[in-house]
Amino acid sequence: MIRRMIRPLAEFPARDIRFVLTDIDDTLTTAGRLTAGAYGALERLADKGYRMIPVTGRPAGWCDMIARFWPVDAVVGENGAFYFRYDRAARRMTRRHFAGPPDRARLDALAAEILAAVPGARLAADQPYRLADLAIDFREDCGPLPQDDIDRIVELFETAGAIAKVSSIHVNGWFGAWDKLAMTRILFREEYGLDLDAVRETVAFIGDSPNDAPMFGYFPNAVGVANVRPYLPRIATPPAYVTEAEAGAGFVEFAERLLS
Repeated sequence: MIRRMIRPLAEFPARDIRFVLTDIDDTLTTAGRLTAGAYGALERLADKGYRMIPVTGRPAGWCDMIARFWPVDAVVGENGAFYFRYDRAARRMTRRHFAGPPDRARLDALAAEILAAVPGARLAADQPYRLADLAIDFREDCGPLPQDDIDRIVELFETAGAIAKVSSIHVNGWFGAWDKLAMTRILFREEYGLDLDAVRETVAFIGDSPNDAPMFGYFPNAVGVANVRPYLPRIATPPAYVTEAEAGAGFVEFAERLLS
């Protein structure tokens, strides 16, 4: 397998970008907090006309708030289970879901199995606000758990027939065919009238962990914040660029490159 060469951010083609897709946890946030610097960078990019779109594993309850209150054009949540877009002038929220109602009983049974098999794990604190997936916490409010435990959680999801994705804090699992990239394609087609394949050179994506792998692999202008480096052996196609700074400071570094 030929792996993509990682280039310095100074070579990033800033003038071509119209859309900025960004992960949230440990990309925009730092140690679990959204800093003034990172939020300010998000706002400055939006004010300059970039369409800002968080693409996150966080739950529907959070994404409703993000779509309403943050300086963003839309948000993709629960690793691609849906997108939300809020029209401020009309005061109307568009909610597009990838599939029908999830099998919560099946997910709840799987949660009990995973927590029994991996005693240090917990349900994610934001689980009550989720619509379509199950989030198992290994680092946010517990742990951090060793890699063997994280791998065991993934194995239990996959044995049950679920998709499993590892973020910097959770393992998310669901029964369905979506991921971050699949819902991004739908968003671009339905809300912007664009074929993502035709415009992907105008899209930047920035993230930090293995659940961003579909985005890193698809977008030629994909960026990792510096804390992606420990995960690179587990990502088939790494981001094309990596910042010098980690987490929110890395996002600020990326934003300054776009705004320079």
